[in-house]
Amino acid sequence: MAFSNFPAPILVRTAEPTILGGTRQPERTDRILTSTQAVTFSTQTAHRNETWQIGLVSAAHFVSHFYILLLPPLFVFIRADYEVSYTELGLALVAFNVVTALLQTPAGFLVDRMGARLLLIGGLVLGGAAVAVAALVDSFWVFVAMFAVAGLANTVYHPADYTILSHRVSPERMGQAFAVHTFAGMLGGAAAPASLLLMEAYVGWRGALLGAAVLGFVTAALFLFSPDAGSDRPHGDKAPAAAAAAEGPTGWRLLMSLPILQNLLIFVLMTLANSGWQFYSVVALGALYGTPLAVANTALSGFLLLTALGVLVGGMIAARFPQHALVTALGLSASGIAAVVVGIHDFGTLALIVLMSLGGFFHGVIAPSRDLIVRESTPPGSFGKVFGFVTTGFNIGGIIAPFVFGAMMDHDMPRGVFLFVAAASLVAVFAVLTVARSRAKASAAA
Repeated sequence: MAFSNFPAPILVRTAEPTILGGTRQPERTDRILTSTQAVTFSTQTAHRNETWQIGLVSAAHFVSHFYILLLPPLFVFIRADYEVSYTELGLALVAFNVVTALLQTPAGFLVDRMGARLLLIGGLVLGGAAVAVAALVDSFWVFVAMFAVAGLANTVYHPADYTILSHRVSPERMGQAFAVHTFAGMLGGAAAPASLLLMEAYVGWRGALLGAAVLGFVTAALFLFSPDAGSDRPHGDKAPAAAAAAEGPTGWRLLMSLPILQNLLIFVLMTLANSGWQFYSVVALGALYGTPLAVANTALSGFLLLTALGVLVGGMIAARFPQHALVTALGLSASGIAAVVVGIHDFGTLALIVLMSLGGFFHGVIAPSRDLIVRESTPPGSFGKVFGFVTTGFNIGGIIAPFVFGAMMDHDMPRGVFLFVAAASLVAVFAVLTVARSRAKASAAA
């Protein structure tokens, strides 16, 4: 560890009496003390700096998820203004998601090469500008094109966020940092519908989009004008990326290695399970048990609320329990069991709400430990590309889910929705428990 990380000793001058010619004279002596107070002050300063870094990165993640949900709350107003069908308007969502899925991994390579802070500021500005142009230019095809640009801006968030947190947060706080980051994204998605509809009521849908654009610009300004904000310089002493590269595969060879592919699979499977719960449980319950919409939606609200709470609890667990694979496996198993129980029998309203809430809680608990498994699989200097690659699993799972669950509902198989959620969770458990073994084999081979 570099000596510069320790606080400088404090030189203290004290007056002590001495005997000179029978008269006691004051004598100034110098004593060097290792000050506990100085060490404490330095620790508190480092803690505050880390907290500021976590807050800024989480604010960027809030913006990312806010922008992801820009269109759905305003669908009706935009469709009426442009006189297009829902299918045509859906092209904006398709453009956003396709661009993000295709370019997020290349963005991760850029993060590792150019620095996370610079690209994150650029992403925030570009996203805000795209939303502003979509609001100001009265052209449907410009509107669609700007959502494609917003999708490009969206590619930098995951690789840049995780890179900054991995470099600038101490290991003992990493689980909590990842938890706050994930929770902030959920909060952004939750805040979007109500705030956009409120702005639309006063200034129309174009004014609502302009308000959303300001959010991106303000967050970028916080990064730009805050000293050391969002820096991706390593926390403490880190082995140089070049040295780390000599110990194993790099670039696309690293991304195609078994541990990284297993992490990608985990993200795909967890997204499939979450999609079944979040987007198809209400209609599946109605078809399976005749569950009233009010009851099914209350159960879904419990799932979503407890998922967010579970993420925060999971951060505390990850900080205190380093067996991240075991935590993730247990959480996935519990969530899968809840899905099976919901799918096999109608236990009544209260039981349904409790079971789905528990499923959401355990689904949330595993998120910080899941992210730490990815971090443990990533060599220094490659956080951007690896997190950019594995979080593409969100997009892959999101693309597959409608075909799987939609087909089940179309073929009158609503029970299959819950059983598939459980199966995806079970396969994810196997992938989680084998990542460490694959990582050890890869290290031995290197």
